[in-house]
Amino acid sequence: MDPGDLVLRGGRVFDPGAARPLDQAGDVRIAHGRIVEIGRGLVGGRILDVKDLWIVPGLIDLHVHLREPGQEYKEDIETGTRAAAAGGFTTICCMPNTRPVNDQRTVTELIVRRAKEIGAVRVRPIGAITAGLEGKALADIGDMKEGGIVAISDDGRPVMNAGLMRRALEYARTFDLPVVQHAEDLDLAEGGAMNEGAVATRIGIKGQPACAESAMVARDLEIVEWTGARYHVAHVSTARTVALIREAKRRGLPVTCEVTPHHLALTDEACGHYDTRAKVMPPLRTAADQEALLEGLADGTIDCIATDHAPHSPVEKDVEFECAAPGMLGLETALPIILDFVRMGSLDERRAIAALTGAPARAFGLAGGGLAVGAVADLCVIDPERPVTIAADELASKSKNTPFLGQTLAGRAVLTLVEGRVVFDLDGRTR
Repeated sequence: MDPGDLVLRGGRVFDPGAARPLDQAGDVRIAHGRIVEIGRGLVGGRILDVKDLWIVPGLIDLHVHLREPGQEYKEDIETGTRAAAAGGFTTICCMPNTRPVNDQRTVTELIVRRAKEIGAVRVRPIGAITAGLEGKALADIGDMKEGGIVAISDDGRPVMNAGLMRRALEYARTFDLPVVQHAEDLDLAEGGAMNEGAVATRIGIKGQPACAESAMVARDLEIVEWTGARYHVAHVSTARTVALIREAKRRGLPVTCEVTPHHLALTDEACGHYDTRAKVMPPLRTAADQEALLEGLADGTIDCIATDHAPHSPVEKDVEFECAAPGMLGLETALPIILDFVRMGSLDERRAIAALTGAPARAFGLAGGGLAVGAVADLCVIDPERPVTIAADELASKSKNTPFLGQTLAGRAVLTLVEGRVVFDLDGRTR
């Protein structure tokens, strides 16, 4: 299809996260990769009827594991970005725990180049905080910034040394990069494989307490206040963490955070039958934590929704619970899970879409996340009532590790465009 002139006609043009929120019935005309008109009765070389569908900014995910380079048997840039496109995402930020680690410019540039060559959507690399993710010495952050990173993180491994964390924040501030922390005090966690509580006790699995997360966040917030650097808490999972971040924002600290769909949708009860697909880090928590997360997302304490898409093969998952690798897929399940909360009345639809579009763009200072005349045409068309059954053979990801397999939800992306180019078309209407 010629991306030069396309009209999406008769949809709900919906951009609730903009400075001037947009919510109207109308058309969007796209030409030469940009939005050139928003209105009614627009004409163009190609017209696509999207009546009863939502036209929203392309979704943005700040937390994805693409596994390339080094673990392509789990996922690679091609399959990961196809999964993103199928989920409605047009920009994804990939974590640095590759092999080799993305702790130097050569690896950053490899990812950027491969994404441009074979990726379906935009890929923005996140560089390591420390060399080799070892928590001993800072990586070459300035060089990686020139190579294309948009943030730094040792994701999966917390920065335990407070002095090193201070230096990382100070150094990142000079490059206007957010520092993304996997908040887990390893001394408190003590290698626990799930949340410490009644379920872990019942099934005999060593747990880690919720304070392992909140204690690390509390420490970091003190350092953030001292340095003034941008700080982002990955995959918030506890009620206490939400309270700490709410207070930090009230004090005006430059703090943002994210929550995953699975921490909103599941509790540690999902681990009750030793289902390793439900093993994640941070672990699934209690119903009280779950309620606090949803409240934090609703009131804006939690800025955005990020998937922590973590593909694993059966080699890592079909083992004893305590030996299994933590993580589950997220790119293709995020939107239907979140829209289910909207349908139940637990989350306002405006807040849901803003948390997937404009809010993550602002958190990391990324382009996109909005609908406006002149903007790059990164768009997602959503059918909010479209049933979807999560089936392994229909997932674009190489891996199939999700506890949502077999579940039927409603609401999904039916069309995804990057710079006006169709990268996903569920029904083949643009072919």
